[in-house]
Amino acid sequence: VKDGKGSGVYDPALAAFTSGVSTIASMTMTSKDAKQHVDASFGAGTANFAATKAANGGVDVTMTQKMSSFTEAVNFDDPESGMKFPVTIKSPELSVTANGKGVRSKPLLDLLAFAVANEDEAALKANQAQLKSLLLAALPVWERLDGTYGFKDFAVESPIGTFGATQLSTAFGMDGVSQSGKINYAIKASGLKIPQQMLPGWSVALLPTDIDLNFGGANIDLDSMAKKAIETLDLNKNPPLPEDFGDQISADFLAKTPKAVIGHSTLKNKDIEIALEGEMTFPGEKPDASVTVDIAGYDKIVEALQTAAKTDPEAAQYFPMVLAVKGFGKMLPDGRIEWAINAKPDGSVTVNGAMLKPADAVEDDSTDQDDGTDQDVVPGEGNSGAGAKLQP
Repeated sequence: VKDGKGSGVYDPALAAFTSGVSTIASMTMTSKDAKQHVDASFGAGTANFAATKAANGGVDVTMTQKMSSFTEAVNFDDPESGMKFPVTIKSPELSVTANGKGVRSKPLLDLLAFAVANEDEAALKANQAQLKSLLLAALPVWERLDGTYGFKDFAVESPIGTFGATQLSTAFGMDGVSQSGKINYAIKASGLKIPQQMLPGWSVALLPTDIDLNFGGANIDLDSMAKKAIETLDLNKNPPLPEDFGDQISADFLAKTPKAVIGHSTLKNKDIEIALEGEMTFPGEKPDASVTVDIAGYDKIVEALQTAAKTDPEAAQYFPMVLAVKGFGKMLPDGRIEWAINAKPDGSVTVNGAMLKPADAVEDDSTDQDDGTDQDVVPGEGNSGAGAKLQP
């Protein structure tokens, strides 16, 4: 790190910097192992941070950072396989934002002080009641954390060509330890570019230039798990937690029906837009899922494949499939085609109310049962569509 500087104002009562700034002139990093060598560098960078007392305890913290001229050269060299694959990642500007709400800075600092004072195993065991008290005091650790990495004119140079995006960002958010927490991920990119030499010519017009993907989880009960673990912990036993403890809290966790969520997400280019959203729970061994997909410009996909099918065997193979999929669709007033897909724990799958796959046959040890996966299904039955038969 060249010419690194930092200054700030620290509040002991909050156990946090209420304000601060840091700067660097440049930074380099080298990492090397048997199969990979990495050289990374940044230009000038600045970070600002601040904290204020939170209304419900802890502190609300913010941090923003910008760094220029980011370059990372990764050389894969595997002597065993003989594969050599150099990749260089570049961006003229990297920005980072982070926000924490209700971060329990003081209880976390108290935990650190306890760890320093009780690094001896005997002392730790003797004072485990205090440790449990401090762990409980630190919950929920934070109310919410959110952070985003953003790259401008992002590029990945490789032997097969250059991948890139004019804007690329990844975001992450997570509730603290609560009985009904949420976790969110997002990936956004505009001006996407993919090396065309690695793709069939007909597919180029179908590639997305912009993506906005959102997914995560909901109804996540970490509070019960954490408190049960703290209560059960006994450092004087080996192991400190019962051997079946993991199975117990796993069963408790699933009993609260956590949910996997696909937030409204889109992939689009100038002619086509695909949107999807849905959710999935796991009431038993099999999922209970509902996902809705709608597409604007589906005819553009059909036209591209129909034209390409005349000369390209791969396109000819896909063409009947896109016709069949269209047959299950429902035409919306705005011209989009929609597919509402439902998968039930009994193994059945419906699309817009039409049965794509029936429920799994009930197993009988005395006879072999057909699970129904070889049945032909006619798209559009019970629907307005029609098309070729599918074998799910």
